[in-house]
Amino acid sequence: MKRVLLFAVAGAAGFLVDAGILALLLWATPLGPLVARLFAIAAAMLFTFWLNRTFTFGHSARSLSAEGARYGGVGISAALLNYAVYSALVLAFPALWPVLAVAIASLVAMVWSFLGYSRFVFGASSPSK
Repeated sequence: MKRVLLFAVAGAAGFLVDAGILALLLWATPLGPLVARLFAIAAAMLFTFWLNRTFTFGHSARSLSAEGARYGGVGISAALLNYAVYSALVLAFPALWPVLAVAIASLVAMVWSFLGYSRFVFGASSPSK
């Protein structure tokens, strides 16, 4: 249960980075909500990798490169899922505030990524916390 809570905290922090960068880019640049979100997702993914590796799951027994590749694979699949849900919401509901679409998409991707990180990246071979 502790890992789920820490993961949720890391996800919430990642959401703040994601939504904050999205809002900033929409305000300060001519980028639209779809392109701006690509930059926001990338920043949030890097930030949550650091949080999850440091606080939630710890380092795995795998090499850093293997761990990074696995984390990246799960993270990219979660980001694609997140972006697909976000894009579908923005396109289907043009009046929807983009940050609300980020919240919904992030919740969907959060379930996917927790399952992937806890089982595929840091699974049974990781040191217990």
